[in-house]
Amino acid sequence: MHVLGINALFHDPAAALVSDGKVVAAAEEERFSRRKHGKRPLPFSAWELPEQSARWCLEHAGLTPADLDAVAYSYDPALARPAEHMGLDDPWDHLRQEYARRAPGFLAEALPGLDPAKVRFVAHHVAHAASAGPMSPYPDCAVLVLDGRGECGSHLAGRYTNRELAVLGTQQLPDSLGLFYEDLTQHLGFLRSSDEFKVMALASYGTPRFADRLRAYVHADGTGGTGGTDGTGGTGGAHGFRARPVPWAELVPPRPPGGDWSRDHADLAASAQLCLEETVLALARRLREHTGEDALALAGGVALNCVANTRLWRESGFRHVWVQPAAGDAGTALGAAAHVAGQKDTLEPMPTAALGRGWSDDELRAWLERAAVPYEEPADIAETAAEALAADGIVAWFQGRAEYGPRALGHRSLLAHPGHAANVERLNAVKGREEFRPVAPMVLAERAAELFDGPLPSPHMLFVHDVAADWRARIPAVVHVDGTARIQTVDRAEEPLVARVIDGFERRTGLPVVVNTSLNTAGRPMVDDPRDALECFGSAPVDLLVLGPFAIRRRKAFA
Repeated sequence: MHVLGINALFHDPAAALVSDGKVVAAAEEERFSRRKHGKRPLPFSAWELPEQSARWCLEHAGLTPADLDAVAYSYDPALARPAEHMGLDDPWDHLRQEYARRAPGFLAEALPGLDPAKVRFVAHHVAHAASAGPMSPYPDCAVLVLDGRGECGSHLAGRYTNRELAVLGTQQLPDSLGLFYEDLTQHLGFLRSSDEFKVMALASYGTPRFADRLRAYVHADGTGGTGGTDGTGGTGGAHGFRARPVPWAELVPPRPPGGDWSRDHADLAASAQLCLEETVLALARRLREHTGEDALALAGGVALNCVANTRLWRESGFRHVWVQPAAGDAGTALGAAAHVAGQKDTLEPMPTAALGRGWSDDELRAWLERAAVPYEEPADIAETAAEALAADGIVAWFQGRAEYGPRALGHRSLLAHPGHAANVERLNAVKGREEFRPVAPMVLAERAAELFDGPLPSPHMLFVHDVAADWRARIPAVVHVDGTARIQTVDRAEEPLVARVIDGFERRTGLPVVVNTSLNTAGRPMVDDPRDALECFGSAPVDLLVLGPFAIRRRKAFA
């Protein structure tokens, strides 16, 4: 059974293909269109479909639209209600619903040969849940979904047994932890539905002195678990919370976009972050008590909050916490496909986050020849990269298939030396980012426990870890202001080339860690194809571009 999953309605449009129960391909439209997040989450953009990523998924699998058994669309307009009935101030939401209802026809036009009758609507939070539970290593697990909104809710609590979902509770709008955090993002001068991770980073610079006042608006309670808003019919239970609009300006004046941030702004971010953590932790503890499961799978945009994820791992009672690498709305393309496919096929867990486009060595060579840039093909590209890093060079690293989700995991990365504190400012300048933004360490899985305290392994960079005291001065570039790091562990069997770069760097420096941040500049999607990599290399002060087995040095390319 071939099922193409589509996320399109809100933001982060994406496509994913599940064939005979296996995840074959998944990609976000932004990587093709080069528009960050694909589009803005406005009702007027709801008609836009991930046409390029959908076509690529089919092409990669050697399929045509006519070969598909189903197309799973990660939103069910039949479950939605008018915005005013949900307590939302959005006079144009009816336009979004109309576009969703017409999605089968739009998809048939975008993918000639597709029978529109094959389009299946999947409830938004069910799609989120199916991107986590069945795709995790745990066939039996609890699942927690938290985001801005779906059809008329913002949360799902459930349980997977042998990869079959039972919904235990949902939360109706307008209560939404995702919208709470989005509103704060906008108040602090950042782009909502885009820059929430900046708020999380800024929170580390503040103290939660506004937390008591915010708790009046945001807290867990026992009135949730209404069921039925997800199309599956929850069984009820105390799984709910309150998250109502906050009069932010009464606490701290808004920060203008691009303006300087103050201690008050950092304190407000820290307070909101604490309230979010407390609420999510209470929900997870209740779910653990209700289900008795050892494993928790997370999805929804709130699951990209790696600070909250670590508190769940430490304090929720779950032995295992697994987060979907594409936890935001892009992941619902995979979840919708998995949900529909799982009704006929036995699903296999998500094999890797590297589910996007890739190129052969011959294809990469052709790109370089076409670009007419001087390049070399060293005997060992890993050693070449390690040598450049040890000399404090910045390396643009392009290998294999692109990552699905917002994290660069050693396929489309900028690498640097962690031993020089100035490299944080240097990388943020290269990327055009705010000075308070941290960068992350890559470490071999077998060495991670020596340096970092937290959930291990951590291959998807979705938790924060305390950096060991005797290592903080040795790898200052990857230590955030609060003494933590958002690490990526590297498994030798899964990522042998990256592992050899780290080995080579350690032989030269004594440090078993390499800085890893995404290969892009501010406001641009992560690099995806060779042209993107060459353009980024040409516009940013990167010392070495590694494109498959090939190396391009700045001093030669721009002599």
